[in-house]
Amino acid sequence: MKLETGAILRAPCSSAALFRSICRKPPICSTRKLYTVSQTSASSASTTRVSTRNAFKNRIVHVEMPASQPSGQAASAAFADALRGRSTPLGATVLQEEAAINFALYSAGGTGVSLCLFTDTDLQNGKVTYEVDLHNIYNKTGDVWHIALPQLDNSLMYGFRVKGDHEEEVVVDHCTMDTFDSMQSAEDTVTIVNPGQRYSDKAVIIDPYARSIVGRRQYGQLAQELNYKHDSVLGIAATWPQMAAPVPSKEDWFDWEGDHPLNIPLDQLIIYEMHVRGFTRHPSANVTAPGTYLGLVEKLDYLQALGVNAIELLPVQEFNELEYYQLIPGTDSNYRYNYWGYSTVGFFAPMARYSQAAAEGRGGQDVVKEFKTMVKECHKRGIEVLMDVVFNHTAEGNERGPTLSFRGLDNRVYYMLAPEGQYYNYSGCGNTFNCNHPVVRKFIVDCLRYWVVEMHVDGFRFDLASILTRAHSQWHKPSQSQSNSRNGNSNGNGLQSMEEDLDQGIMEEGAGLPTGTPLTDPPVIEMISEDPVLRSCKLIAEAWDCDGLNQVGAFPHYGGQWAEWNGHFRDTVRQFVKGTEGPWAAAFAQALSGSPGLYSQTEPAEGEWWANNGGRKWKGGRAPAASINFVTAHDGFSLADLTAYNEKHNDANGEDNRDGESHNLSWNCGEEGETKTPSVLRLRSRQMRNMAAALLLSHGVPMIQMGDEYGHSKGGNNNTYCHDSELNWFNWEQAGQDETGYARFFRCLVNLRKRRPELRRRSFMDGGAMTWHGAMPGEADWTEDTRLVAFTVSSPSQGGLYCAFNTSHRPQTVVLPHWPELVWQAVMDTGKAAPYDFLEADHDLSPDQVDTARAQMSMWTSEGCYPLLPYSSVVLEAVPEQQSQTGRARAASQTRNSRAGQTAMQSPGMSRGSPESDALQHAVTSSQPEISSPPAQRQVNPAGPAKNQQQVTGRPRPPPFGVQ
Repeated sequence: MKLETGAILRAPCSSAALFRSICRKPPICSTRKLYTVSQTSASSASTTRVSTRNAFKNRIVHVEMPASQPSGQAASAAFADALRGRSTPLGATVLQEEAAINFALYSAGGTGVSLCLFTDTDLQNGKVTYEVDLHNIYNKTGDVWHIALPQLDNSLMYGFRVKGDHEEEVVVDHCTMDTFDSMQSAEDTVTIVNPGQRYSDKAVIIDPYARSIVGRRQYGQLAQELNYKHDSVLGIAATWPQMAAPVPSKEDWFDWEGDHPLNIPLDQLIIYEMHVRGFTRHPSANVTAPGTYLGLVEKLDYLQALGVNAIELLPVQEFNELEYYQLIPGTDSNYRYNYWGYSTVGFFAPMARYSQAAAEGRGGQDVVKEFKTMVKECHKRGIEVLMDVVFNHTAEGNERGPTLSFRGLDNRVYYMLAPEGQYYNYSGCGNTFNCNHPVVRKFIVDCLRYWVVEMHVDGFRFDLASILTRAHSQWHKPSQSQSNSRNGNSNGNGLQSMEEDLDQGIMEEGAGLPTGTPLTDPPVIEMISEDPVLRSCKLIAEAWDCDGLNQVGAFPHYGGQWAEWNGHFRDTVRQFVKGTEGPWAAAFAQALSGSPGLYSQTEPAEGEWWANNGGRKWKGGRAPAASINFVTAHDGFSLADLTAYNEKHNDANGEDNRDGESHNLSWNCGEEGETKTPSVLRLRSRQMRNMAAALLLSHGVPMIQMGDEYGHSKGGNNNTYCHDSELNWFNWEQAGQDETGYARFFRCLVNLRKRRPELRRRSFMDGGAMTWHGAMPGEADWTEDTRLVAFTVSSPSQGGLYCAFNTSHRPQTVVLPHWPELVWQAVMDTGKAAPYDFLEADHDLSPDQVDTARAQMSMWTSEGCYPLLPYSSVVLEAVPEQQSQTGRARAASQTRNSRAGQTAMQSPGMSRGSPESDALQHAVTSSQPEISSPPAQRQVNPAGPAKNQQQVTGRPRPPPFGVQ
């Protein structure tokens, strides 16, 4: 039975009662109502759907009927008769009572949806095995299409075909695109309808809520060559074959063995930024599953021994590593990959080709279980798992990119669009995710909750997080009369109705402000911050984007829920450690103390645009842990290359060295690149240690880049996004040999931070807990000429530490503070040769050797002073005098009775001599090249915080589809 406008309702009692309950109150105005009641038969009255539509206000009220009612689609060999299904939750889920799989998909503008099912063979051949059309009445509630299939074969995979309008369809007085080119003047007679709509019924798209995605099985391997240009073949190319999601099963169970969140306080974290594949892909890794989640598990003991307690994984959500696949110009066999992975295809799905399961041809559920195993094993070792997530853009790129998922579902909803349908590009990658749209922000929160609840991850680092603060674009839905005109019910003037459509299109201020405006209270950030599950996670913002918005120090943090990548820390450490002229001593002190100017002080600096405007309410009042400190990250120079190259050397990328950042704040210490000059190598060794010391002695949360702990070099390439090679792979052989002793030094430095609570303050220094010094105690020098910064941090239980950095080309002797009943003893001195650069008893140094080394330095410390070589740093600890005397007595006894003790500090070379001879020798030779100041052209003062931040941190990325 079907009721049209103006007819008398005659329906079974249940339908009439339902209808009266909806329409009991008369309309408050005279606007015309359109009522439609559809019913398949009297016996199925309970499946009746009632809709009321206001022709002017376009409001629809839907009542969802039971999921178990049939929807009319016939059974097949793979499933029984279809049921209506449920509109929530979105995605594919198991209905236990109905023994069915429910599929729910949001698409507000789609005019038709079909569920496509694949066998593995058909998926590889680019063709659909079964296709089930969804009824636009019985399988739709609001803007959600849904269906349930009982007894569904769980070996199948699925996707969706969504029909709808496409903005490139042109109507010219009922002419088609075919006649457009032959027209003399199209300017007055052409109307482009539906700007921003990009539906394609030729594509089978991926469910945005897919828990795993199946396509190519092995990393870097092309799919089989098919005739992808033929309409009957799905997929785009051998690099972009058809993908689908596995059908879920009630058997998808995982034994977590009682795993639970570690909840390590943020201020206690030592983060290790790493790449899953790169960590174990090198042949020297010697693991059974190289380049995979299981390979990482095999090396977790190394990370535990290093001392880190959190790993930050570069993107592990499904992406296509062959997105940029092509032969790199100038090479014979080197191909360009999307190695880093900042181009997401599936947000709920772990990267399948990082798994041994996918390589062995097993299903998507096994990929998920392998990821869970990695998380569980990390937690067993006290290591939290943080994910680098990319909600600022997707792999679909701009209008020339592929239709993979969101574009084919509702391009106007999921992407930030201009009034004529063009993509805003705040990400620098072709499109911008419309994060603050109500539908999109729910998707983001659902996704984050899934990774926390189901996958047990501990937190997230948000790539280009400032995009999540920008106002979204919003589109009006067409009115009923406009929809009728598009369906052929024209009012006699087709162009007029299309013009009305345009008038009803983009809302210039859909969020109350122009699209893209930074919001003081961005809804998606607020939702994440206040979510009962997510608010206890680590939330870290990369607080800038590619359009110049810089929110470092004032990112909306909602009571300190968010920390930030502190790019100011990185730039300041690089500038001061290489001895750059300018106000860097004071800035370095700020960095060492947790950047209170950014996170404690409420008054913004003059150059902080955001903090002086929309971000004013978020300025100040935070703890040091708000600052994620780093000197290097995945994009840019490695720590070793910072000391070996003045300029980038990106020729291997095949772009004539045009790509990558030119403003690196690096210093080659006298010679560019590889060298065998001993004096240059010694200086580089000190500088690497100095920057590591600055990172791990600072208040805030340190982040270490994978490989920096052993001195990994990328040959001066600061943009290795495209290399799946030894350029990026962790070299286990080099790390194990540790020929320079740097890996040991780094490990000892991490242990020092962990055992000294005064380096991990939960609030900013006050009451003398942190005191600044110069050459004399308490006489800090903050002039632009100074190259010495020293400080003490006290600890009621452990005395305290004295730390000093000399970045001058001249040696410096400092007078130590006098603390009653305590004496100073050396812990770290980057001017010493390994292993005496760090006095910690281990397999390289015995306790007696440590005591001997300290006894030899007592001629300085007993007089209350200490010598620093040029470009060196030291750490001394305050200990009770009795403890120090006991150590000296033990050392004296060893000297008398052991020849080894007599020669322990007499190895050849200037830097292995006694401390006093070291200082004297370097004072005499202070004008030699190895200790000259950095060249003038490297002494660059940044133009300002925002500009400098973007220059050094902006990730140079390859152009996505269609971006020139």
